[in-house]
Amino acid sequence: MRILFRYFLNGLLIIAPIAITVFIVVGIIDWLNSIFDLGIPGLGILLMMVLLTIVGFIGSSFFVKPFFVAVETLVHKVPIISIIYSSIKDLFDAFVGDNQKFNRPVMVKMSEDSDNHKLGFVTQDTLLQLNVEDKVAVYFPHSYNFSGELFLVPRRNVTYLNLPSSEVMKFIVSGGVSKL
Repeated sequence: MRILFRYFLNGLLIIAPIAITVFIVVGIIDWLNSIFDLGIPGLGILLMMVLLTIVGFIGSSFFVKPFFVAVETLVHKVPIISIIYSSIKDLFDAFVGDNQKFNRPVMVKMSEDSDNHKLGFVTQDTLLQLNVEDKVAVYFPHSYNFSGELFLVPRRNVTYLNLPSSEVMKFIVSGGVSKL
């Protein structure tokens, strides 16, 4: 009976990640396809990709940028909307935009009298606007979660890692289970 249970767990470990990944991908595809429900599977996603590409092309035009700046200025004046919009925009810019913030992985010694280290990403090299000179802003993502914490740590405790950011992020989010 113990051997059968071990085989069951082994099968679960093989099938579960595949099944959950397929479930999530199919769910996202179905959701995206339902935005433009044209009766042909996949056509909604294709239309969404073409539309986003066209908006990106138009948005990068020299003549349209002042319009986007004006709209952003207006959005920033509306109290609650400005907080939501700027937070989402900053998050997208941190991962995708020209000003990517999670591209400098570091290992931080958490205190002088300890050998404990934490992996994170430097998001700001200078904190002069806070009147702090010898500290940097380091974001520490949480494992198995889409959240994290921001610490201001002494520059001397920060060791820059010569590793791809995506690998370090995967390592942190997996709780150290993924290989670097």
